[in-house]
Amino acid sequence: MTSPQPSLHLLELMKIAHEAGAKIMEIYNSGFEVAEKSDASPVTEADTAAEAIILAGLRTLAPGANIIAEEAVSAGATPEVTAEFYLVDPLDGTREFISRNGEFTVNIALVKNGAPVAGVVYAPALATIYAGELGSGAVEMPLSADAPWPATPAMKPITCPDLPASGIRVVASRSHRDEATNDWLAKRDVAEIVAAGSSLKFCLLAAGKAHLYPRFGRTMEWDTAAGHAVLAAAGGEVFEAEGDPLRYGKQHRGFDNPAFIASVSTDKI
Repeated sequence: MTSPQPSLHLLELMKIAHEAGAKIMEIYNSGFEVAEKSDASPVTEADTAAEAIILAGLRTLAPGANIIAEEAVSAGATPEVTAEFYLVDPLDGTREFISRNGEFTVNIALVKNGAPVAGVVYAPALATIYAGELGSGAVEMPLSADAPWPATPAMKPITCPDLPASGIRVVASRSHRDEATNDWLAKRDVAEIVAAGSSLKFCLLAAGKAHLYPRFGRTMEWDTAAGHAVLAAAGGEVFEAEGDPLRYGKQHRGFDNPAFIASVSTDKI
């Protein structure tokens, strides 16, 4: 199979995510302090340093683009929702970063008319980039954070598996499992529960390693948009628990998401 070629835009997003991941790993390996944001969630120097790299990269790539980024919003920036904007989580899975289990990611997504149409999820400690763009498919690429960007990137296509009637593999949050999720799981014919952190959960579905990811706890749009884009490009979808596709730009909700189910199928669950 011929290796897929992402668009120049998606390729640039991958390069930006890789640069941010390199900075994250520099801090990860040298030591860091943990602070607390106003919502009691943890934040480190790696979050802010990676976001600065991503914002600079996006402003060079797309001058004048509207960017909604987690740390800027936390610092009081008032984001504007437009028909097209980027969503950035510079370090998704800060708890995984602090616990040093490697399951943290850099997330960059492009949203158009409420739908994530392109996204990159880079797990620097796992040396893997996932990327996808609607109409072009999704790819997985091995790349260490301390390696230079290769002249010929070795990417392989990834696609969602079929959703079986029984014996499903379900991805559940490593840090945020709740009773609603456990109740949902108890009503399904679940063959295996795969624990994972951050937006890697979406990528496991996209790469054919699981079928469903239910999330009833609180998430923010920048937590999910990039992984959602990769999953959609691979043939899957993310639905609100009520059945409608998950949308972005929900400023009236403070950019938080309702409960949702990520699936390898575009059919409603």
